[in-house]
Order: sequence, then structure tokens, then C-alpha cells
Amino acid sequence: MPVPGPGYSITVRVEAPPSASAAGDLTSAVGRVGGVITAFDVVESHGDRVVVDITCNAMSANHARDITTALEALPGVAVRKVSDRTFLMHLGGKIEVSAKVALRNRDDLSRAYTPGVARICQAIAENPDDARRLTIKRNTVAVVTDGSAVLGLGNLGPAAALPVMEGKAALFKKFAGVDAWPVCLDTQDTEEIIRAVELIAPVYGGINLEDIAAPRCFEIEARLREKLDIPVFHDDQHGTAICVVAALRNALRVVGKDIADCTIVVCGVGAAGSAIIRLLLQRGPADVVAVDIDGIVHRDREGMDTNLAWVAQNTNRDGKTGRLHDALVGADVFIGVSAPNLFGAEQVATMADDAVVFALANPDPEIDPLEAQRHAAVVATGRSDYPNQINNVLAFPGVFRGLLDAQAKTITDPMLLAAAEAIADIVAPEQLNPSFIVPSVFDAAVAPAVADAVRRAAQA
Repeated sequence: MPVPGPGYSITVRVEAPPSASAAGDLTSAVGRVGGVITAFDVVESHGDRVVVDITCNAMSANHARDITTALEALPGVAVRKVSDRTFLMHLGGKIEVSAKVALRNRDDLSRAYTPGVARICQAIAENPDDARRLTIKRNTVAVVTDGSAVLGLGNLGPAAALPVMEGKAALFKKFAGVDAWPVCLDTQDTEEIIRAVELIAPVYGGINLEDIAAPRCFEIEARLREKLDIPVFHDDQHGTAICVVAALRNALRVVGKDIADCTIVVCGVGAAGSAIIRLLLQRGPADVVAVDIDGIVHRDREGMDTNLAWVAQNTNRDGKTGRLHDALVGADVFIGVSAPNLFGAEQVATMADDAVVFALANPDPEIDPLEAQRHAAVVATGRSDYPNQINNVLAFPGVFRGLLDAQAKTITDPMLLAAAEAIADIVAPEQLNPSFIVPSVFDAAVAPAVADAVRRAAQA
């Protein structure tokens, strides 16, 4: 059941009679339809009326309209204006370019631009590696998408993907001081995407692929890694995998289990699920059982693509078959990156004692977290309104900070595992408990720790 949150926050400006009961009537109307008021401000007061701004959280756009309708239904109340605070935040975009150097006079202009800049151009022409030292390449990442798998919304195209890429760029800057820029490509042809990224690569110190649908994303990343001399990182794959491995390390500490003794069910074998499986296998679990929309992945299944065939060959040691509910029986860990409402508490009860459940589908997880908590020892989601939020922002800013600082030309599994260990280590042993297995996304220690770990792994 969704709850009111800041993603659907509105401010309603209303005129109301100047009676003693006006404030109570307004707040009661919002409460009756399930809105949560976060601010109540009188902006005008007159002898015959008051004008009030009521800011409240809703559950959806339709719920926001229900709140407005409830206010309009009050005697003597008129709604002047409704502002969606999320849309207001996005007006004109969320990022901008600003100059790092002052341009106060002719001397400054002569050094920053012509004629002085010609000397810098010549230096880079003689030694191309100097671009990493003398240009924005030193600290800049391209956030590249084709808009084919935007959040959980599907194939929305490049223009509709732009707000997500802007947000990603803002997070890069906020958490790691990395200058990132959205590159939304108006093509979903694999060859065109690869060629487009090749063509723009001289400007950037790294490429962050984002919201590109599987299975094309696997080939795009692999071939770009072969072609480019800068790191290529598909965050939907590797950012998610880093955070899951970090959280799982700490969750298993809470329940006192060794990963070498654990059977792990991974539900969803797209970009995120495949990368989670590949990184988990580096940690030596007893077994991993992958499940997708067609059931448990096993070696004898027909019609598998290259990615699924690899998963089948490297997981499900005992050749289990069946559906998700079958896979859960006796499992120690569930990791879901799939679809909402796939199972309930009765299936968690069939798992091993002290089970760990990571239900990461967004916005609605594979199981209601409160249901999972009836039988699981540790529960995590991708949401911010429950404990243990597993969010990629714990990983990608610090990962790229470390890669850029090391002037890395590629990215490897040891670097990904180093990032996961760094995130897990932020939670001190005395802090660790079932409701706190990963640090807050706002913990200022996370990005520097991840950056240092990745830099050292890259230099090694």
C-alpha cells in the first residue's frame, strides 16, 4: 500500500473565511482524504478572507486531485492555484555549466581563450594524454542513454529520459564533485549507440551508461570497453551489484552466516540481476539460483539468449526447475530486481531460518516489507521510506571519483568488489543491526571511502 511522500508534494493556495475554525477545517479536509500536511502558511489576511498555502504529500497524481477537491468542497473556500513541487524543481532543468576561472579583463581572456589557448591545443596535439590534465576530461563523465529502459517505466525515448540523466549528473556533483553531463541519444540501434559514444569520448574521462534495455546493454558495454581508453560503467548493472554485495555482506554478519554456506535466489535476470549474479559468484556462495518470468533458469531450458545461457552454466548447481516459489524453499537469501508483489509471508516461511530478503523492485517491491519481516531476519528495499535502502547513489559517485583520480583506462571486478567492501565497512560493527546494514545515502563518508578503494584497486 503506497504512502504519501515528497514525490507527489503539492502546494495548494486557497481563500478561506477568516473564522476561528478555518485552519482546522482545512487541515481536517486534507486528512480525511489521506493527505499529509507538511506546511501551513498564511500569505494574506483581510477582513473578509485569509489566503493560505497548504503544502502536503500525496500518494499519486490522482490522490493530489482528491486533496484539491476536498478543499474546494468546504463552504466559502476557493482554490486559487495548485503547484506540483516536483515539477517546479524541474523547471528549466536541474543542472548548469559554470566557469571555473574568472574572466575579468583582457589578460584573463587572452589566457583562457585566444591567443593563449593555442599553446594548450598544441601541447595536447603533441601529447594526447595531456587532455586528462589540461581539460575537463580530467573530471567529466558522460551519462549516456537511449531512453529504452527508463526507471521502471519502460521505453520512453531520449527526451523523456533527460530528467533522470540530469538528476544523475546532479548526484555526481553533489556526492563526489564529478562534473557529469547528460547525453541522450535519439537512436536505439546498437551500432549507432556504440559509434556515437566513440565519437564523443575524447571529451570525457569516463562513460556512465544508463537506462539502456537488456540484452543490448551487455553488448554495448562490452564493445565500448574494448574500443575506448576510458572506463565504461553501466550503472544499472554494476552500481546495483556493488550495493547489493555490500548490503549482503553486512546482512550475513547480522544473521551469523558465511556466504560459502548460503543458497541465494536472484529474481530478475536482466541488466541488474545478471550483474548481481556475476559479482556474487566472485564471493563464492554455496549456490545461486536465478529466476525470471519463465521460471528457474537451468541448463536444459530452451530459447535462452547469450546472457541467460551464461547464467544457466554458472548457477543452479543442482539443476532445480519450477517457479519462484519453488526456488525459495530452503534458500538463505532472496534478491529481487524484478516486479512487484510476487510472493508473500507464507513463501518467506519456507526459506531457511534467519532468511535475508532484499526486495528491490521500485516503486513497489516483490513483497511488502512488513510481510517479509514476519519471517525474515533482515529485510531491505530500494525505497527511502523503509529501513535498509539499497540505492545506487552509494556507489556510482565514489566509483567514478576513484576512476578519474587514478586516470583509469578500464574498470575491473576487483574494483567493483573494492567499492562494495568500502560501502559495507562504513557501518561499524557496533552500529550493525537488522535495520541498519548499509549507510545512509547522505553519509558524507561514503563517496570518499569508495573513491579511495577504487583508486587503490585501479592503481594496483
